[in-house]
Amino acid sequence: MSERRLGLVVTSPRVAPGLLSVAAWRAVTEADRLLARAADEPLVEALEDADLTVETVGDVAPPELARTLVDLAATTSVVWLGSSDGDPGLSDAVAAEVSRLDTPPDVELVVGSWDVQGGRLLDVVAAMDRLRSPGGCPWDAEQTHTTLAPYLVEETHEVLEAIGSGDPRALAEELGDVLLQVVFHARVAEDAGADGFDVDTVAGLLVDKLVRRHPHVFADGDATTPEQVETEWERIKADEKAAGGYADDLLHGVPATLPPGLAAAKVLSRMRRRGQNPDPGALARLQSAQEAVESAEAEARAALRGLAGPAGGPSGGTSGAGGRGPA
Repeated sequence: MSERRLGLVVTSPRVAPGLLSVAAWRAVTEADRLLARAADEPLVEALEDADLTVETVGDVAPPELARTLVDLAATTSVVWLGSSDGDPGLSDAVAAEVSRLDTPPDVELVVGSWDVQGGRLLDVVAAMDRLRSPGGCPWDAEQTHTTLAPYLVEETHEVLEAIGSGDPRALAEELGDVLLQVVFHARVAEDAGADGFDVDTVAGLLVDKLVRRHPHVFADGDATTPEQVETEWERIKADEKAAGGYADDLLHGVPATLPPGLAAAKVLSRMRRRGQNPDPGALARLQSAQEAVESAEAEARAALRGLAGPAGGPSGGTSGAGGRGPA
């Protein structure tokens, strides 16, 4: 950097602090002075590990800090190393300082690193760590897989309701609640110790499965139509679960608690992919039983609306009626 220049280096807190862009690295190595708020800032520690000297200014208000930086930049090249909190108010304060000068120094915003897609998932994991750690939330800290199970069911149904509403914002929010359940269960398992797992285990198993069951994308598979993909998926899954009897049992792996309608759809889908035809008599009995279940469910919901009374709202819905939950 040349003299009479102020560089403001901003970085993503979700990217390793030592991984700077070429422009940012050039700015910090060519500056006469590097300033930061505190010595324990990750970027400061990374640069000091690289034998660069960083001066710290402490907890200074944005207007005072801006004036200090602009005054220094009047005679030398200065780089401010952005803080983890983003230094709220500093850029506006610097603009105000520069505007009052007849010959202000050049001011440059230097992007040191960018968030990658999915970067905010790291924030979810960090928030859960804070909630479950000592000094966090006592309710979250005492939860188990068993106590959380009802919330996973409830949040899944709220996702389905949001899909039906056609409201993208509502769907995004409800999917976030399901994501919370995934991260929550992973953290509970991690806290279990040697017999547990963590969120990276969950993600790793998912990626492995996606790669394994999509050879037409990640390997030399030749499926080109949705029908071929489904057939290949069924074959691969059967190979994976051969020891458990998957190929012989159409109900293999279907949870006993899955609603009958969904369980029936899953079994019929498996039969279709395997080239099997359902027995007409058994299919008729299934359809009759499903109608009975739907009728009983409608009666139960009507009774629930009667129990809730006016508090149930004009539509009589029950969404959001659950007890205290993590979301």
